[in-house]
Amino acid sequence: MLKIQEIREIIKLIDHSSIDEFSYESEGTKVKLKKNSINGSTEEVASQSKPLAPVAVAPVAVETVQASVSPASTESVAHTAQNESAVNDESLHKIKSPMVGTFYASSSPDSQAFVQVGDKVNDDGIVCIVEAMKLFNEIEAEVSGEIVEILVKDGQLVEYGQPLFLVKAN
Repeated sequence: MLKIQEIREIIKLIDHSSIDEFSYESEGTKVKLKKNSINGSTEEVASQSKPLAPVAVAPVAVETVQASVSPASTESVAHTAQNESAVNDESLHKIKSPMVGTFYASSSPDSQAFVQVGDKVNDDGIVCIVEAMKLFNEIEAEVSGEIVEILVKDGQLVEYGQPLFLVKAN
């Protein structure tokens, strides 16, 4: 059975991705998320063979959908548009997100960022963490060089294949 927090995470990830429809079924629990392309909102349907669970799951998920459409998503679109010209520079290597998740520049809120603009990195050096479904995945630089630009903000949702860093390779 899915926990409410897991459903919230799925809704956030789907809402901020290019996926239009998502279905999940396990042990009698069914979750189906569908984006409404007209106004960008997400519709959800949750059902379960156990009689009381849908009552507890569905109202919370609907609240989360309504709360997840926020000015932060508009801000990230504007930030992405500003970086578009730098991202298109073919001489720079792009470190891309290998998954949909939340970008973290450091291992904890109290820690320094793994890398900053101007830092030298090795191909096996960790540059950030992408958290997906409570799993924290360390992302390696893939190339040796210098960090030229950080394209996302700490705590921002990222999509699969989205450029995170630009690196001037050695």
